Amino acid sequence: MNEAFLQYIWQHRLTEGPLATTDGRSVLVNRTGTLNSDAGPDFFDARLVVDGIEWVGNIEIHVKASDWRLHGHSSDPSYDNVILHVVYDANEQIETSDGRAIPTLSLKGHIPEILWNNYDALVNPPAPIDVPCAEGLLMLPQFRIDSYLDRLLIERIERKIGDVRRLLDDAHGGWEQCCYWLIGRYFGGKTNAFPFELLTKVTDMRLLARWKDNPQRVEALLFGQAGMLDEYFDDDYPRQLQADYHALRSGSGLMPISKHLWKYFRLRPSSFPTLRISQFAALISRSSSLFSKLLEMTDVRQIEEVFDVKASPYWDEHYHFDKPASLRVKAVGIDFVHNIIINAWVPLLFYYGVAHSDEMLKERAIALMHQLPAEENAIVRKWQAVGVKVQDAATSQSVIQLYNEYCQERQCLRCQFGVQVIKNSTIL
Repeated sequence: MNEAFLQYIWQHRLTEGPLATTDGRSVLVNRTGTLNSDAGPDFFDARLVVDGIEWVGNIEIHVKASDWRLHGHSSDPSYDNVILHVVYDANEQIETSDGRAIPTLSLKGHIPEILWNNYDALVNPPAPIDVPCAEGLLMLPQFRIDSYLDRLLIERIERKIGDVRRLLDDAHGGWEQCCYWLIGRYFGGKTNAFPFELLTKVTDMRLLARWKDNPQRVEALLFGQAGMLDEYFDDDYPRQLQADYHALRSGSGLMPISKHLWKYFRLRPSSFPTLRISQFAALISRSSSLFSKLLEMTDVRQIEEVFDVKASPYWDEHYHFDKPASLRVKAVGIDFVHNIIINAWVPLLFYYGVAHSDEMLKERAIALMHQLPAEENAIVRKWQAVGVKVQDAATSQSVIQLYNEYCQERQCLRCQFGVQVIKNSTIL
C-alpha cells in the first residue's frame, strides 16, 4: 500500500461500502476536494457530511495515521484546516498544532481488492519489463489509444518549450534571435548542444547576415568564434579562414569560445562539430530572417528544403582541419533535418502560436508532426512490439513521452493506459 494509490482511490471515489470515522461517525463525501501537487494538505476544499453536519476544509492522506506526526504536521499550522485524516492503517489518533483532534477515516476494508492487485502488478512486476500494461493496452479500442496519444504529443511539445522560453527570455522577446539560437543548439545534437548554443550567442546574427553573400566569411566567423582557428595550419583553406577571421575580428570585439568545449568522443564522423559548423554556415548564408521564412511554410517538404545544406567543398575530403579523408560530400541527412524540425522548429512554432493566441499556428505545428515519418529508436520499437501503431513522428513523440514520463517512473495512476488496466474495464 502507498500514499499515491490511496490518493487515487479517494479522488475517484473508488471505495466500497458505507464510510465512518474510527469513533463511529458516518461520513458522506459530497466533494473529494482539489488534489494539491505542492506543499500542504493533499486535497483542498473538500465537502463532507459527518453525522448529518456539513464540513468544509482540507483532507490529508497517509498510509498510517502515525505518518501525520512523523511528517511534522502536528506542529505545522498549515495543516490546522484539515477536517479529515484519511488513512489505511488507523494506528494512532492525531491532533493539529493547536491541539484539536482530527477525525480519522480508515480505508482498510473499503478498497476493492482487484484495484490494488492490478495496481501492484503494474508498479511491482514479477520481472523487469518495459511496458507492464501491454496486455491491457491491446484490449482498448484504437480510437481511445489515438485520443490519449494526441494528448501525450501536446505534453511532449510543452516539455520542449522550456528551451524556447529560456532562449526567448535571453533574446528579450526577439523571435528571430531565439530561432537562430535554438536551431544552432540542435545543430550540435545532444553531445555538442551547449557549445553550439554558446557559439551562436557569441556570434551576432546581424554580423553573419552582413556577410551572407560571402559563405567563406560566414564560415570563417563561425569557426573562429568556435575557437578552432587559433593554431598553425598546412592546408590553404583553414589558413584562408584564419586570415578572414583575423580581419573580421580586428577592432570588432569578437571573443571566441574555448576549442576544448567541443566533443568528438563516441560521435559518428558525420556528426563531428567541424562538419556541423560548416553546414550551419551554409544554412545561414542561404537563409536570412530564418524565423520569418519558416513561419510562412505549411508543408514539411518546404522546410526540408531550407535545411538541405552541405558543408563547404573542403570538407568533402576532411573531417578535421589538415587531416585528409576519403572523398564524400558532407550533406546533412534527412533524419538530422527531421530531428531539427521535431525538436526545434515545432516547439518554437507551437509556442509562437501560444504567445499570440493563434490556434491555427499550434495546429500547424501538430500537422507538421503528422507529415514527418516516425522516428526509429529503442523506445519506439518497444511500443511497436506490443502492438501500438507508430505511423508518424506525432505518434513516436507521444510514445516517447509515455515511456519516459510514465512507464519508467511507474506513474501508472497518472496514465490513462495504466488506469485502464487497474480498473480492468474498457471505459477510460
